[in-house]
Amino acid sequence: MRENISLAPYTWFRVGGVAQVLFMPKDEADLALFLPQVPSNIPVQILGVASNTLVRDGGVPGVIIRLGPSFGKVEKVGDNMLRVGAACLDNALAKKAAKYGLTGMEFYAGIPGTIGGALRMNAGCYGAETKDILIECIALDRRGQRRIIPVSEMGYRYRHCGADADLIFVEALFQGEHASHENILARMDEITKGREQSQPIKEKTGGSTFKNPNPKMSNGRGAWQVIDAAGGRGFKVGGAQMSTKHCNFMINTGDASAKDLEGLGEKIRDMVRDTQDVELEWEIKRIGIEAKHE
Repeated sequence: MRENISLAPYTWFRVGGVAQVLFMPKDEADLALFLPQVPSNIPVQILGVASNTLVRDGGVPGVIIRLGPSFGKVEKVGDNMLRVGAACLDNALAKKAAKYGLTGMEFYAGIPGTIGGALRMNAGCYGAETKDILIECIALDRRGQRRIIPVSEMGYRYRHCGADADLIFVEALFQGEHASHENILARMDEITKGREQSQPIKEKTGGSTFKNPNPKMSNGRGAWQVIDAAGGRGFKVGGAQMSTKHCNFMINTGDASAKDLEGLGEKIRDMVRDTQDVELEWEIKRIGIEAKHE
């Protein structure tokens, strides 16, 4: 447990203020011991690899929890299930499932994040979502008590989870189907190459900025299409820019602040609303408080 730690190095955008307290539990027992000792009026938030999180410049009050290596294990259960720690990288799970000859998890090869984040937002791509393969997840509440939650009680819909926001996911049970190792790897390779060709993965970015809008309101167009039509491709605010490669991705060109990035996102929302009559909803999670800039 450390105090006043800059969170910028922990985020993909490489921006953001300090955490009042950063706690990295050794294991689930350590986390369960810690949580009930935090007064209920002090906020507690979980931070994975922050691939889709924007930490505001004013920092984050309360406690930030970052799960360590012991939460990243993958274990085969029975014939076709995997028990996965919340800190496991999505891509690592895809590779492990391929090793065991289990299909259904290839889409995780195209998602830059952890399983904990995938559980919290029902992450998905290429026609598949977390809810499609999840059996149950294990979480700790603010009292440190362990809860087993079946997928039917997670309140999932597109990029949304209805589970209590205070729950900290520590583990999940996924179910796949048997398939040939070669076919699974071929699908993962297809997804990886598609992502490399279409997304600015080598930039300081945070994944998709906005959720795809309601197709009835956007005439079936995705977020990048309405942004492009509104003139958002390459649009800049300070050191922040909408990628010219994929205009639903914000990038830090080198000297952006969190204020630049959030301001860019809000400007794009305004442009799309004014020109396309479409309301974009943030997919990137924004945490912390705004700094007082001169």
